[in-house]
Amino acid sequence: MIYLDYNASVPLRPQAKDAMLAAFEREGNPSSPHGAGRKVRALIDEARKEILDETHADRVVFTSGGTEANALALSGLGSIPVVVSAIEHDSVLKATPNPHIIPVTPEGSIDLEALEKTLDSIEKPGLVSVMLVNNETGVIQPIEKVACITQLKGWKLHTDASQAIGYVPLDFDKLGVDLMTLSSHKCGGPVGIGAILMKDGIHLEPMIKGGGQEYGMRSGTLSAPLILGFIAAFKAALNEKIKDFQQKIETAFPSAIVYGKDSPRAPEVTCLGMPGVLNELQIMAFDIEGIAISAGSACSSGKMKTSHVLAAMGISPEEAKCAIRVSFGWKTQDSDINAFIEAWNRIYDSQKLKDAS
Repeated sequence: MIYLDYNASVPLRPQAKDAMLAAFEREGNPSSPHGAGRKVRALIDEARKEILDETHADRVVFTSGGTEANALALSGLGSIPVVVSAIEHDSVLKATPNPHIIPVTPEGSIDLEALEKTLDSIEKPGLVSVMLVNNETGVIQPIEKVACITQLKGWKLHTDASQAIGYVPLDFDKLGVDLMTLSSHKCGGPVGIGAILMKDGIHLEPMIKGGGQEYGMRSGTLSAPLILGFIAAFKAALNEKIKDFQQKIETAFPSAIVYGKDSPRAPEVTCLGMPGVLNELQIMAFDIEGIAISAGSACSSGKMKTSHVLAAMGISPEEAKCAIRVSFGWKTQDSDINAFIEAWNRIYDSQKLKDAS
């Protein structure tokens, strides 16, 4: 199987696997005061330091993944107004009741003028959440400009950077954010671990209460294998240079629609429309060809739904139903992309023949 669905989950990196296997050999609860526990705790503390040194954040709280990190960030500051962009992942859109929704441009970038007007219309400041890289189109959001607006008006800023690791610098000082979500399996680490990074002075009310781990913000025994696997993958992703498969794919299909192509984009994904061919049929046809792609975010049922990201960009439901997402990464070879291009042409030509008959 040729795997081209990296934005859903990146294959486990060997560095992460090795770190996890080594950690499994360790005994002890990192919260225990004895020597075994302290040794495990020291490994986790070093992992914290590595991620904080890279991002210039002040604190990291480990969670079960990006979804929990987003939920903690959006609910943990109490009963305050929450403003989110229309293209956020469902884990942000559904993290708080009745958030204010900011529209995006036809090219998939947040409407900064609409954001400013919305913040001016709300009596007290709260939290703005705008993702760093969109998981469907790869469009990089202008977080630094968003930060200028939020700082001027006294709002906190959260960004879901799950899809940005290795593609956009995750520098708190440069970006101007207060909170940042990371997800391990989006960079080639294990599933089941993520983190919320934050500036000093921020305390999030816990959703999971108990022993008071993670500065009282997220109770539960820390998993050294998951955390160390996460950090190993994080470091590997930062040092990786991805091949320009995005351009190779997009220039191969003059008849395809490329969504967000005129905006700055991360290089690991392309959102393509195959005119007249439903994405459900495309996914099945590619699967038969031995190629795994998707139509957007993976959901619990495995069923496809019309993309709210493309809808927010003003794409009609009929057109959006013909869009697929192709994403790639550390294991992808030129031969994989060549096979995808050949399969795409076969599928498209076959549909044209059916339409003509």
